[in-house]
Amino acid sequence: MLTAFARAFKTPDLRKKLLFTLGILVLFRLGQNVPLPGVDYRNVAQCIKEAGGNGGLFGMINLFSGGALLQLTIFALGIMPYITASIILQLLTVVIPRLEALKKEGQAGQTKITQYTRYLTLALGVLQGTGLVATAQSGTLFRTCAVGNQVVPDTSIFRTTVMVITMTAGTVMIMWLGELITDRGIGNGMSILMFTSIAAGFPGSLWSIKKSGKIVSGWGEFFIVIAIGLAMVCLVVFVEQAQRRIPVQYAKRMIGRRSYGGTSTYIPLKVNQAGVIPVIFASSLLYIPALIVQFSGNSTAGWARWISTNLTKGDHPFYLTLYFLLIVFFAFFYVAISFNPEEVADNMKKYGGFIPGIRAGRPTAEYLGYVLNRITWPGSLYLGLIALVPTVAIALFNGTQNFPFGGTSILIIVGVGLETVKQIESQLQQRNYEGFLR
Repeated sequence: MLTAFARAFKTPDLRKKLLFTLGILVLFRLGQNVPLPGVDYRNVAQCIKEAGGNGGLFGMINLFSGGALLQLTIFALGIMPYITASIILQLLTVVIPRLEALKKEGQAGQTKITQYTRYLTLALGVLQGTGLVATAQSGTLFRTCAVGNQVVPDTSIFRTTVMVITMTAGTVMIMWLGELITDRGIGNGMSILMFTSIAAGFPGSLWSIKKSGKIVSGWGEFFIVIAIGLAMVCLVVFVEQAQRRIPVQYAKRMIGRRSYGGTSTYIPLKVNQAGVIPVIFASSLLYIPALIVQFSGNSTAGWARWISTNLTKGDHPFYLTLYFLLIVFFAFFYVAISFNPEEVADNMKKYGGFIPGIRAGRPTAEYLGYVLNRITWPGSLYLGLIALVPTVAIALFNGTQNFPFGGTSILIIVGVGLETVKQIESQLQQRNYEGFLR
């Protein structure tokens, strides 16, 4: 692997792509630490120290922003507006015929959908930026901090507008940097930026566990967490690479004097076909009740107390059960909208393809749906169990909120890492070099 990595840097065009990607990542990390105008950073640092690095209700967004959300930097919104816009457009493609027609038009239609995603990202950036500034000004961002309402001392309309515009511009710049990596670098730009944001928090979280530990001056907990992380990485790699290959045979066709078809291939159906999307959906949905209570200002009502007791603490049995069930539900839901067995069966029939032993057309679609449902069950259960690991770890480590190897973060880190390595390997093999994994 190290030899292949060295060969990648010896290849001029591949070296340029790798260095370009690294340069963009340096700019991205720099932007995550550039102060936002109008913020008192001494109060921010004090509140973060009192909170122990825990983002509370904003933990998910803080994770994807690389910690920039709670630090209130120009990249505070991170990649989340783009992720949300992409998911919304993907869901609307199933509902709106116009978007579905664009999706079937190939590259031209995909370019149009990408443009819609950019516009929606801009709108979501303005909306989320306004909400974040209002939350910081009211002191809700750091509710338990004594100086939480003094994080943004100037609450004038002009200062608020400048802060919102700055954060929105930061979101647009993140989107541009991601597209630059996709076009001129290695891998999917947005995924790599997400990878960088999550990985940036690992060293600090691990060192916090070491300092707060009690076994052999904290080194015992440190190495236990490292062992848990390695075991989770191995499990995620094993499941993410697992797939059911459905054989497909194409009949021979004579067009003029030439013979076409007669080849064999397969349809790869991954065990975790939905990826990390169900975990994001479930986490976002469970944030909504707590946010309603937080912004309602009526925390003494019966419904508010019930939500605060059952839906805000990650170690509550009701919360854990609901979280697990939502992940399973969204896994099936996302697979249903992202993979259409009838469309695949029709395309196979159009080009003379068939599954051995299965008639073309509707029987093929039913067979694909049956196999997909069978393999989605273990995939959804695996996602649910992986997502619950941080909760169990927090309970084991005396309530510390700095456990770095959360289910969502590990899924993204491993998934993006595997995909990037595959792209580098394929480019090496095109030049008759050995790949990373050989």
